[in-house]
Amino acid sequence: MEKYPFLSDGWIAAARSIYETHRGQAPTIGVALRANLNITDVPFGTGPLAAHLDTSNGDLELDLGHLDQADVTLTMAYETAKAQVVDQDPQVVLQAFMSGRIKIEGDMAKLMGLATAGQPLDPSARAVAEQVAAALQSITE
Repeated sequence: MEKYPFLSDGWIAAARSIYETHRGQAPTIGVALRANLNITDVPFGTGPLAAHLDTSNGDLELDLGHLDQADVTLTMAYETAKAQVVDQDPQVVLQAFMSGRIKIEGDMAKLMGLATAGQPLDPSARAVAEQVAAALQSITE
């Protein structure tokens, strides 16, 4: 499988395909959050990268560009965003947050609601989550 830099156009296209393949197999996300992401220190391009995540339809949508009406805006370094999305390493993200390397503007309560909404997954949902995580790792340089 071809590999791409995280959040590059090629990576986003491959990630969309992965999410579409697994859509409807995992439980819905119970907290609606629309978040704009400003990703700094991107190793390609010419400045911060604008992206967004949206869980308002029950699924996770991650794409490039900003949403018109976001609940929150997060600014973080590329490596922190990659640790969250690709490596799924909450410890790196927590350390970045606690040390002030993640800037948050907007509805912090909604963001915290999503962060604490995790519930134990049944075995089939856990298997889907692991498949998606492995697929995202397989496309990332």
